[in-house]
Amino acid sequence: MGILDIEVWGKDSKKHEERLGTCKVDISALPLKQANCLELPLESCLGTLRMLVTLTPCAGVSISDLCVCPLADPSERKQIAQRFCLQNSLKNMKDVGILQVKVLKAVDLLAADFSGKSDPFCLLELGNDRLQTHTIYKNLNPEWNKVFTFPIKDIHDVLEVTVFDEDGDKPPDFLGKVAIPLLSIRDGQTNCYVLKNKDLEQAFKGVIYLEMDLIYNPIKASIRTFTPREKRFAEDSRKLSKKILSRDVDRVKRLTMTVWNTIQFLKSCFQWESTLRSTVAFVVFLVTVWNFELYMIPLALSLLFVYNFIRPARGKVGSIQDSQESTDVDEEEDEDDKMGALEKGHKGESEKKGLIERIYMVQDVVSTVQNVLEEIASFGERIKNTFNWTVPFLSFLACLILAVATITLYFIPLRYIILIWGINKFTKKLRNPYAIDNDELLDFLSRVPSDVQKVQYAELKPGSGQSPLRKKRSAL
Repeated sequence: MGILDIEVWGKDSKKHEERLGTCKVDISALPLKQANCLELPLESCLGTLRMLVTLTPCAGVSISDLCVCPLADPSERKQIAQRFCLQNSLKNMKDVGILQVKVLKAVDLLAADFSGKSDPFCLLELGNDRLQTHTIYKNLNPEWNKVFTFPIKDIHDVLEVTVFDEDGDKPPDFLGKVAIPLLSIRDGQTNCYVLKNKDLEQAFKGVIYLEMDLIYNPIKASIRTFTPREKRFAEDSRKLSKKILSRDVDRVKRLTMTVWNTIQFLKSCFQWESTLRSTVAFVVFLVTVWNFELYMIPLALSLLFVYNFIRPARGKVGSIQDSQESTDVDEEEDEDDKMGALEKGHKGESEKKGLIERIYMVQDVVSTVQNVLEEIASFGERIKNTFNWTVPFLSFLACLILAVATITLYFIPLRYIILIWGINKFTKKLRNPYAIDNDELLDFLSRVPSDVQKVQYAELKPGSGQSPLRKKRSAL
């Protein structure tokens, strides 16, 4: 409760940054649990900054030793569990739950120093909360034994644990990383996680031992799913990459082929290429159209969820392996390109400089294309993964919404539903002038992982440092 210092910065496409102005806000003078709209004039430049500040008491982050573990005390654990019980589902909606992480130790880390040792420390990130351990010097098997506590604002957040090597005044060296979705946490168990590379696509070197406890309110978590996701403020901008661009093109191509094959299947029914198939399709068409009611649309989608739930999970595993192998192929091609470039040496140095300059000129355009392909591919994959029960919590929530929609459409005429929806949309800004407009369906889909994220979040088993493709090549 002090002075909040604010800086406004501008950045152009060449990553040139310039501070435009500053202002201050006295937090202690603002009332609690109330939206405060402030107009703040910027110092040292023209212009004002409009802010909406709301002070809400909540549990903060904390660091402690193993001997002072909050959830280890039965009375304190019971008190926290009571705070997030179903009876308190409508109180303090932004306080979804609490996460406790015990960072125990790491084993067989990469030697980053010339002495054959490293000075490792561990950084934990959950949303915009960042905490880190102390540094253990000259050790490849550090034991931190620290307990970190995070408040949960979104149950679909991902805990990122990164191990770095402290390097004095220089930026720390990367030693490995692991990403753990909160919904995949196994409470109270000590788990060994294989460290991955920066892209979270391949095994790196070493493992880390973590023990996690998660307590949350499922009602609050479900409601939070249909609100805009919090943006990461300290997130690296995606760089232009031949590997990523090629991967995104392949992802969009796979989605396009799926749609194309579906269209061709429907055309074949009309062309009577298979008498049995066309006869069945014709009968289904007549029966469906003759008996069609609007409530059958969500009912049919619910049946699709049920079908994917009871079928064998072989297809899900296969999709992860296909994504992993495509990533491996891209990395192998990238390494082959590097080897070819090394063999050429300095032969085409001037041509290379000219090429780099031309690439830099169109970098923004190509980067935009890459991001658009990423968005298109991710959108299609998230819809597929919703029906595939990739995240059971989200698929079950979708089934519940579809069941409610089916019952509602069965008993209530469509005109009344549209009327209620329109009144809500028109009066939303009048009821809450500071409300942020959002699309609940897109907010829901933003929580579903894409195929690339499924590979990044997949837990590797110890000893699986090589990809299947590399194992085949090494065997040959």
